[in-house]
Amino acid sequence: MYFFLFNLALLDLGSVSTTVPKAKANSLWNTRTISYPLHYGILLDRRACAQMAAAAWGSGFLNAVLYTANTFSLPLCGENAVDQFFCEIPKILKLSCSHSYHRDLGLLTFSSFLFLGCFVFIVFSYVQIFRTVQKMPSEQGWHKAFSTCVPHLVVISLLISTGVFAYLKPPSIFSPALDLVVAVLYSVVPPALNPLIYSMRMQALKDAIVKVLLWTFFGNHKCPISLQR
Repeated sequence: MYFFLFNLALLDLGSVSTTVPKAKANSLWNTRTISYPLHYGILLDRRACAQMAAAAWGSGFLNAVLYTANTFSLPLCGENAVDQFFCEIPKILKLSCSHSYHRDLGLLTFSSFLFLGCFVFIVFSYVQIFRTVQKMPSEQGWHKAFSTCVPHLVVISLLISTGVFAYLKPPSIFSPALDLVVAVLYSVVPPALNPLIYSMRMQALKDAIVKVLLWTFFGNHKCPISLQR
C-alpha cells in the first residue's frame, strides 16, 4: 500500500509541477502569457499563414508584372536571338533601341528592396529558430532543426547571390558561358533543391527511393537489404 501511495505522490508532484508554478507566476506578475508550444496556434493561425502566403505570391507577381510590362514597352531592334535558354531580362534589354536607363534603374531598385526585405525576414526567422534550438536539451532536436534549416539557408544564399550577380554585374564582365551557368544556378537549382530538402525528411519517401533504386539495379530479384530501421 505504501509503495503505491509513494508512486501516487510522485505522479501528483510531477503533474502539479507543470501547472501550479506557471499559474502562480502569472498571478504575481499579472500576466496571461503561456509557454511557447501552447500558444503556437495563436501566433501562427490561419490568418497569419494566409497573410504570409499572400505577401509572398503578391510581391512575386507584382515584381514579375512590372518587369514584363517594362520589357514589352521597349522598342526592340536588331537581332531577335537571345543568348540564353530563357528570356532573361538583362539579355532582352540589350536588344532595346531606346535608352531607358532611369526606368530600368527604378525597377531594379524596387526589386532590390523587395529581395532585401525578404532576406531580412528570412534571417530574422532563422535567428529566432536557432535561439530556440539552442535551448533544447536533446541533441536529436538540434539535428532535426539544423538538418533542414542549414540546407535551406544555403539554397537561399545561392539564389540571392547568383541573382544579384546576374542583374548587377558590370558590363566589362561578359561571358556567355558564365551567364548561362549563373542563370542555371538562380533559376533552376533552387526550385529543384527545395522539394528535395524538405521531402527527404520523410522516412517513407526515403524508403520509396531506395526501393526504386533497388528495382532499377536488381530488377525483380529479391534483395536482402532491409528498409526498416
